[in-house]
Amino acid sequence: MISVSNLWRDEDGQDLIEYTLLMAFVAIAVVGLFAGVGGNVNKVWTISNNQLALAKNAAS
Repeated sequence: MISVSNLWRDEDGQDLIEYTLLMAFVAIAVVGLFAGVGGNVNKVWTISNNQLALAKNAAS
């Protein structure tokens, strides 16, 4: 019969839980990074697009 103290001291599967928590933290950090940077990327894309359109019109 397995006692509660043996279950408490048993470390099988601890690495799996630690790696799962680490991957969850990395995923949350990446989502936060993309959410924060998304607006800035859109601004840079818009400015670049406008500059290319102006250069095209000047060259025509």
